[in-house]
Amino acid sequence: MMGSSPSLPARKIRNLSDSTGFSTEQIEILHRRFLHLTDGKSTMSKSSFDNIPDLDNNPIKSRIVNAFFDGRNLGLQSNETVNEITFENFLSTLTFFQHVDNHHPKEELEYCRTEKLKFLFRMYDTNGDGKITLEELREIVDELLSKKSKTDKTSSIADAAMLEAANICVGEMEADQLYEAITFHDFLQIMQDLKIESKMHVRFLQMDTTAMCK
Repeated sequence: MMGSSPSLPARKIRNLSDSTGFSTEQIEILHRRFLHLTDGKSTMSKSSFDNIPDLDNNPIKSRIVNAFFDGRNLGLQSNETVNEITFENFLSTLTFFQHVDNHHPKEELEYCRTEKLKFLFRMYDTNGDGKITLEELREIVDELLSKKSKTDKTSSIADAAMLEAANICVGEMEADQLYEAITFHDFLQIMQDLKIESKMHVRFLQMDTTAMCK
C-alpha cells in the first residue's frame, strides 16, 4: 500500500520493550516516527531532527540532538560522536526521556533519576572530562539566553551560577579558594530537589505522522 511503512518483527518489538521499558505500542509508534524523520531509511543523521517542529524553539536544541549521537549514551567507551544512528540507538536514548511515576519501587526510581541526571550532565560536559567547567557553563547560559553578542551578561550569570554551585557543594568559599568545575557528585547535590523523573519526557517528538500510518 502506498505510504505504508515497514513494521518491526513481533519478537524484536518484545525484546526492545524488555530492554527499554517502552510498551510494544509505543515502540511501534516510535518506529513509524523514526521512519518519518528519516524518509524511510534505516539510519538517522542529525539533519533528520530538523523535521521536529517542537525542537525549533528549544534554546538547547543542538545539545538535545547531539545527545542522540554521543557515544556515551550509546554504550560506547568514549564520548566520540557517531554520524548515523539506528532505530535501536534512537530508542535507547529516548529511554532517558521516559516519564516515571511514583508507583515504581524506590530503588528503581532512584536508579532512573541517577541515569537521567547522568544523561543531562553529559549534555553539558561537552568534552567528556567528567566536569562542567566555567567555560562550558558559559556556553550553556549563552545558548539559553540566545544572545551570543552579550558576552558580559553571559559571563556574569555563569560566574554567579558557578559560585552558587560552589556554595552548595563545598560551603562558603574563602577569598583564596578556587572552585574550578562541577563534578557529577556536585551535580547530584545541585539537582537534588529537581523532580527530574517527570521533567524529562518525549513530548518534543510529537508530530503529525498520519502519512506514515496509512
